Amino acid sequence: MSKINRLVSVAPMMDCTDRHERYFLRLISKNVLLYTEMVVSEAIDRGDKEKLLSFDLREKPVALQLGGSTPKLLANSAKIGEEFGYDEINLNLGCPSKKVQKNKFGACLIKEPNLVAECLSEMINSTSLPVTVKTRIGYDDVEDYENFYKFISTIKSTGVKTFIIHARKAMLGKFTPKQNLNIPPLKYDYVYKLKEDFPNEEIIINGGISSINEIKSHLKKTNGVMIGRAAYHTPYLLADIEREIFKNDNVPSRQDVIEKLIPYIKDEIKKGTRLNQIMRHTLGLFHGQSGASYWKRYLSENMCVRDADVKKIDHIMDKIKYNNVDTSVGQSA
Repeated sequence: MSKINRLVSVAPMMDCTDRHERYFLRLISKNVLLYTEMVVSEAIDRGDKEKLLSFDLREKPVALQLGGSTPKLLANSAKIGEEFGYDEINLNLGCPSKKVQKNKFGACLIKEPNLVAECLSEMINSTSLPVTVKTRIGYDDVEDYENFYKFISTIKSTGVKTFIIHARKAMLGKFTPKQNLNIPPLKYDYVYKLKEDFPNEEIIINGGISSINEIKSHLKKTNGVMIGRAAYHTPYLLADIEREIFKNDNVPSRQDVIEKLIPYIKDEIKKGTRLNQIMRHTLGLFHGQSGASYWKRYLSENMCVRDADVKKIDHIMDKIKYNNVDTSVGQSA
């Protein structure tokens, strides 16, 4: 099994990184590692596995993120994830929402390092894929580096080698998920220190990173960078990452991306997918370019509504051409 390149990855984001978003992003970047939305182990156990886990192999490499706290269910989900063709299994220890806490998974598990270790041990024993974790640096008033270090030390004992650290604490029950992405201060120094203390482990930094210069700066002190909202709202940033980080100059123009997306859209529509389920992910493709506002308005009014007319997809390139939308390979703003 070849080693996964985690130099730059796109974070798992609920309602964002579904299979259509991942296919779209893969058209822009061939090297960035992609993650699924969090999939709950109980849902995999009881639900439609094909609907929850199937994906287009052209999206690879793709990591499956799991949520849960029952070791046996997580282990079984990891095994099933491998059977579906994923490249990595990741355990969510960072989501702070009340709904997630109620079901005892996500960031609230930072309070229970021994349970997390048990879950990870079972997962590692059930699959040949790498098992990784995504966590925060603390929770509520527990935010000192010593406790963070002890937590990582405990779960490291299971054999986990890759730790993705969102450099904020989680405010459990006090903030909304959106507030938890902005209000707790970023403490990148915790992640840098963790890398110093665990030089043989792969430490990936996450949280508030939105530019090539920031990525380059973090890569001097960590093994990799995970970007989230910046990748969703300005997806062509991934083209800059291909050139600047992966040294790949063979990147598609924005027009190339849309032209390659059209056959996928037509195939998906035949399977029952609605046009808006795919096109909503492309709203930010022309961010910072001439004509970007037209692109967003046209999509919002014609292709991001539930009953969108699928025939309009055949004319989308004309709309770009005749409304002076800049489709160049220039850097994203």
